[in-house]
Amino acid sequence: MNIFGGSRDKGKASEQGPPRKGDAMIGGKKEGAALANASELNALLGQGSEFEGKLSFEGTVRIDGTFRGDIQSQGLLMIGESAVVEAEILVDTAVIGGEVRGNITAKSKIELQATARVTGNLSTPALVVKEGGRFDGQCQMQNRERAARPVTLLGGTGKEQGSESPAS
Repeated sequence: MNIFGGSRDKGKASEQGPPRKGDAMIGGKKEGAALANASELNALLGQGSEFEGKLSFEGTVRIDGTFRGDIQSQGLLMIGESAVVEAEILVDTAVIGGEVRGNITAKSKIELQATARVTGNLSTPALVVKEGGRFDGQCQMQNRERAARPVTLLGGTGKEQGSESPAS
């Protein structure tokens, strides 16, 4: 059984080997630019495996099997082409190549590969959707820095705007 950190299916190891520094893979296709930070794979839910529950992790986790539950991390979540995930996801970065049903919140970036099928809402400051990637839901994009600062409309403070009356 391929549970997190377990062995992989024979014949798939060379095609879906863990990412190496500067050369990450998802679904057997090199995605070095998107996953340059994936220098080490901390855990794997392999194809044909199923898991239900809450997943919290540091670093990088790849899911190629079936997962149901909640996922939280400050790291990178990679969901491979063969994956089916039903979860509420809160991570730093998510790279999706398979099927996800649920909301995804990423503090840095969400990337939907050409094979991605996402049904749910996305919230992130940066979104990349490759041609062929499917997304059905709402997306909220908000820069982290901008969200922390108050917004001033019409170039002044509320007091300045309220001090002049249109009837004067």
